[in-house]
Amino acid sequence: MKRLIQMNGREGRIEIARDGSAVRFSLTWDGNATAVTGVCEAVETSPGRWSLLWEGRSYDAIAGEDGVLVNGTRIAAAARDPRDWSPGDNHAAASGPAHIASPMPGKIVRLLVADGDAVEAGQGIVTVEAMKMQNEMQAPRAGTVRLRGTAPGGTVAAGEVLATIE
Repeated sequence: MKRLIQMNGREGRIEIARDGSAVRFSLTWDGNATAVTGVCEAVETSPGRWSLLWEGRSYDAIAGEDGVLVNGTRIAAAARDPRDWSPGDNHAAASGPAHIASPMPGKIVRLLVADGDAVEAGQGIVTVEAMKMQNEMQAPRAGTVRLRGTAPGGTVAAGEVLATIE
């Protein structure tokens, strides 16, 4: 699982993989290529409350709407899926091609538009299945779709461009 995060005014990206109670993570701050990595034992003791063991230290974490309370200290934090689009996003350029890439290896299960169709920002373009979950790739802005050899049943690699919005 990948998430874009904001914590105490800093922006970063976190990649998380669970294996039972072990949580492996890689954290990159402010676009810095140097990542913090580690393994943390995490057990949800009640909804939204976690008992964490990291580097021999124990933490009590409570997730809330405006952040996380860790051992009584509030940390302003927010996370979002990088595939989600919202009207406030400014990462999509207003002009020039916008590429829609598969976030992970998988199989194309459905095309939601045809090559040359006009689309609106946030409109579904293609559905990719990975690990028995279907993910809808959406247009980051309005424009005309150019499919890149994308066809139902085809396999895709992580990062492979599926379509371009012109």
